[in-house]
Parts: sequence; structure tokens; C-alpha cells
Amino acid sequence: MAMQAGDIEKLIKEGIPGAKVIIRDLAGDGNHYAAEVVAESFRGKTRVQQHQMVYEALKGNMGDVLHALALQTSAPD
Repeated sequence: MAMQAGDIEKLIKEGIPGAKVIIRDLAGDGNHYAAEVVAESFRGKTRVQQHQMVYEALKGNMGDVLHALALQTSAPD
């Protein structure tokens, strides 16, 4: 069963309060998404740490219900 873009966005926003999240369905199949996440809590963290925060927010769905997620993370300008 695939995840809906709105569910992905909700989980990320719940796990990373104040984050701005844009989700795109890359293949139109509900299995391959791209996420752009901008959050103040990313400031001073490495890209790996930022991605780990997003994966943690997804509560174990990555690699299971959510098949593929291309991530772009950053702190606000």
C-alpha cells in the first residue's frame, strides 16, 4: 500500500515543528516522491543529520510503505 503525499507532509511537519515541506510525486504511482524540507532546526547540522531527522519523523515508513524519497533539506536563508 502506497503513502499519500499529504500523509508524508503531515508526518514530517509533526516530527519537525515549523518545517516548510513540499512533496512531489515523481512517477505518479504513489511510491516515488521528492521532498523539499526547510527547517530552522536543521541549522548547524550536516546534510546526513538533516536527512536522519526527516527519516525519524517518518516513523519507520521509509523503505516499507514509502518506497522511495528523494530529499532536499536546508535551513532557511
